[in-house]
Amino acid sequence: MRVGFAGTPEFAAVALQALLTAGFTVPLVLTQPDRPAGRGMKLLPSPVKALALQRGLPVAQPRSLRLDGKFPDEARQGQAALQTAALDVLVVAAYGLILPAWVLATPRLGCVNIHASLLPRWRGAAPIHRAIEAGDAETGITLMQMDEGLDTGAMISRRSLTIHADDSTATLHDRLAALGGEMIVAGLRQAAAGQALTATPQPAEGVCYAHKIEKAEGTIDWSLPAAVIERRIRAFDPFPGASFGCQDEVVKCWQARLAPGVPGSAPGTVLSAGADHLRVACGDGALDLLQLQRPGGKRAPVGAFVQARPGLAGQRLA
Repeated sequence: MRVGFAGTPEFAAVALQALLTAGFTVPLVLTQPDRPAGRGMKLLPSPVKALALQRGLPVAQPRSLRLDGKFPDEARQGQAALQTAALDVLVVAAYGLILPAWVLATPRLGCVNIHASLLPRWRGAAPIHRAIEAGDAETGITLMQMDEGLDTGAMISRRSLTIHADDSTATLHDRLAALGGEMIVAGLRQAAAGQALTATPQPAEGVCYAHKIEKAEGTIDWSLPAAVIERRIRAFDPFPGASFGCQDEVVKCWQARLAPGVPGSAPGTVLSAGADHLRVACGDGALDLLQLQRPGGKRAPVGAFVQARPGLAGQRLA
């Protein structure tokens, strides 16, 4: 079976590695163009491209696949690469580009997406973040036969995972990525054995969208309930990070736990500060901040932060 692959971040690279380990032939990899990153802002390949080059796989990086779009020459080059690859199926995982109808129709078995939610809940760009932020008890992976809608295709298979009370997007991402790799290998082995990949339409009920995470969302609003802020701290780890202002510094908080509040305390007020916590009043309840990061520094337990700032109790955080 000739399996094309379209993906960009580490989540997708895990799936590509699973396909290669399982012995599938991958004659073409599509990934987004190299992006500037790091302090030097040097152009760096995506995790998928880095893996593809390591394994000697052909790579195409069109900025768009729309033949009538802004980059028609690149789209035509992508079209030629897909046609030459003569794919049985194109596996898609967090690619980041819209696939027009001609792409969906090119592989013999169409395009199969590895989506990190239990569809139809959390269609869209940030399903892992939004599931944690919303306080969902579980999430999972859906293999989906792609159509022209936004994650609206029929479902081939679904498997769930429990969201633990201490899960961040980083930890949940890793478990979901591994599950996605297992599921796509199992599904394609079934197809390679001649068994049809049956797909079930998504139900009309329960649809919601996981909108892209904006950097501004990371600013902590202390007027919100403590439980909501705590979930956001975990949801925005590693990006964009939850942050607050303290003594003219913007500090990131990476870990917190629910704590009892003090009636009448203004949101953002430091209720107490010790070697193992910084307790802050919220709109409902309070939070003990446990792991912080100063500008230019690294993540560290809260004790050093508190020790360097005597008299924090009673101050208001921004």
